[in-house]
Parts: sequence; structure tokens; C-alpha cells
Amino acid sequence: MVFSWSYFVFMLPCFIISLICNISVKSNFSKYSQISNSRGLTGVQAAMNVLKANSVSGVRFERVRGSMTDHFDPRNNVIRLSEPVYGAATVAAVGVACHEAGHACQHAEGYFPNKLRSAIVPVANIGSRLSWIFLIVGMLLPVQYKFVITIGIIMFSASVAFTLVTLPVEFNASSRALKTIRETGMLNPEEYEGAKKVLRAAAMTYVAAAATSIFQLLRLILVFGNRKR
Repeated sequence: MVFSWSYFVFMLPCFIISLICNISVKSNFSKYSQISNSRGLTGVQAAMNVLKANSVSGVRFERVRGSMTDHFDPRNNVIRLSEPVYGAATVAAVGVACHEAGHACQHAEGYFPNKLRSAIVPVANIGSRLSWIFLIVGMLLPVQYKFVITIGIIMFSASVAFTLVTLPVEFNASSRALKTIRETGMLNPEEYEGAKKVLRAAAMTYVAAAATSIFQLLRLILVFGNRKR
């Protein structure tokens, strides 16, 4: 059975950790979105400062709806900042915007883990969609067709690889952001620590996602591996 004791052993702890991480990132973002930075820098201005400090040009900025919907689009070379970040002069806005600018810097210099993640995206998307079809079909077929299950597990592994490659990309973007914030004096020391907490909390959500993917893969190997014997 796909839903068995293994679900609680492998997945319940991951669900709890992910929930805690999501609560933490929302809590920190909300807290530091209420604190204005001393220089009055808006999110978009801070992101521009990061690009300038790293000699990156040609990046456009767009405002997008929602909260925590900020992202960098490498295909169009656009940094999209949410409404609470784009024009807000808060500690959280500076941290988040600079993080996205960090991704733009990665793209501009050809940062290898970033290029690797982009290359994995199509395979990971296909794998995450089709893996369950192969696994379910494999469960219904006679044991001699166990290779169908193996294909499903391999396809799911691609999505796991994506979450793992995402970790250095996200941590590096935050590192670039914090380094530029510190070196250019965009935030005072106390504000800098606030921005650091926001980015650290956000990074932990990616760690939780990677852990969840790994344990999901192990669970699939355990459950479907037993089916093959």
C-alpha cells in the first residue's frame, strides 16, 4: 500500500518541519515588513544597488501582485517584486529584493549551480508529473513488469535532484545579497540582522523541501521495493 505506516514514519516529520519553516518565514517577513529602514530605501532601489555593485546591467523590474511572490525570471531577465517589497522602504523589502537581485547576478555571471538547475527543470517537471503514473501502473501489473516501477522511481529522482541543486543556488543568492547590503551600508547593523533573519527563514523552507523530497524518495523505494520482491 502506498499509504501505510511508512507515510507517518517518513513524511509526517517532514510535514511538521515544513509547517514550522513556513510559519517562521511568514512571521519574520511580517515582522520586518513593519520596520522601516533608516535610509528609506525601497525594495526596487535596493535591488538596483546590488546590480550596480556587481556590475550587472540590462535587468528589468516589474511589480507583481500578492505577497512573497518575488522571483527572478532568467528567460526574460526580469526581477519581479511583490507589492509589499517593490515600493516599500522596510527591512524585509530590502532583504527580499536584494536576494532576487542575487539571482540576477548569478545569471549574469553564469553561476554553475544556477545553470545546472535550469537544465534540470524540464526533466524534473516531466518526472514529477509522470512518475506517479508509472508507479501506479507498475503496482497493477504482474511482478515481471517491475521495470515500470523502476522507471517511475528514476523519474521521481529527477525532481529530488532539482530540490538539492536549488539549495546552493538559494543560499548563494542570499549570501550575495547580505554581502552587498553590508559592504554598501544599505542597512545599519541592527537592520542588517533583521534582513538576515528573513533570508535565513526563507532558506530553511528550501532545506525542508529538499528533506521532504529525499524522504519521499526513500519511502517510495521502500514501499515499491517490497512490491518487486
